[in-house]
Amino acid sequence: MSFLGKGSKAYSIFALKCPKCHEEDLFETGSLSFKNSFEMRQECPNCKQNFFPEPGFYYGAMFISYIFMGWFCIGFVLFFHWVLDWSTAASFGLLILFCAVFFVYIFRLARSIWLNINYRYDPAKAKKA
Repeated sequence: MSFLGKGSKAYSIFALKCPKCHEEDLFETGSLSFKNSFEMRQECPNCKQNFFPEPGFYYGAMFISYIFMGWFCIGFVLFFHWVLDWSTAASFGLLILFCAVFFVYIFRLARSIWLNINYRYDPAKAKKA
């Protein structure tokens, strides 16, 4: 099993797949689609894993997103300002543009990480190919 291969946590997280079977997508639309961007499936069509096990389940994903984005933003601006010698305004401008374009993916990534913290891959639930 490789780091980004099926059966690994990284595959499920970054591909936004069901954490139990790694077969179906967590979201019906693509990450760069702004139609129903925040609508998530209720359950996996393949293994019937419930993606909303209790009210407020994704509250923890908010903390993951906040911590990740905080450190990412600091590193992003420092890299462009100190390493590439851009102005502070240009560094922040590029950061705002980046965050505006990838906001939906970051939101989805935080939810995927939270699901993968709480559920394990079960090869028996995966489709037999």
